[in-house]
Amino acid sequence: MGFKSKFDMLQAMSDKKKENLISALYIGLIFVMLAVLYFINDRSNLWNSFNHFLNNFVLATVPGTGLQLPAPENPAAFITLYKVAFQFCLGLGIIEIGVLVLRVWLCSPLPRKAETIENLVFWLGTSYIVVTYLVNVTIISEWFVFWAGVILIGGLSLVARSFVLIASRQP
Repeated sequence: MGFKSKFDMLQAMSDKKKENLISALYIGLIFVMLAVLYFINDRSNLWNSFNHFLNNFVLATVPGTGLQLPAPENPAAFITLYKVAFQFCLGLGIIEIGVLVLRVWLCSPLPRKAETIENLVFWLGTSYIVVTYLVNVTIISEWFVFWAGVILIGGLSLVARSFVLIASRQP
């Protein structure tokens, strides 16, 4: 059975079966990525850092306000954890690129492609925010800027999704 006949077989599948196939592949790739991240990073140090991170939160004042929010007591102590978070976000962004290519190739419905573009913008944007505000500059004020950036990226990803859906509308 040649490549062309396999492609025709995939194209002939129902939309529901195509979407189930893509979802199964997506979830499987996430598990593979988690395993790879676990094994390429120092496993014992990773778990110790994670436990220390969770037990190290205090109420800190957001600069320029009187508002107090949870933040790590010493954000710079968790660079290893931030690097893993960066690798995770970047890995998910790369997986989303592959899923988008697969969705275009299998002619998925437009709302599913738009959702994938939304996820792609969010995960790649978040990876940039993690490396910029947590890995490179780790002070308490940047902790709060990081979370503001994540919220901003979330909004931008929703805007990207809406642009895809609006651009596809017929007049």
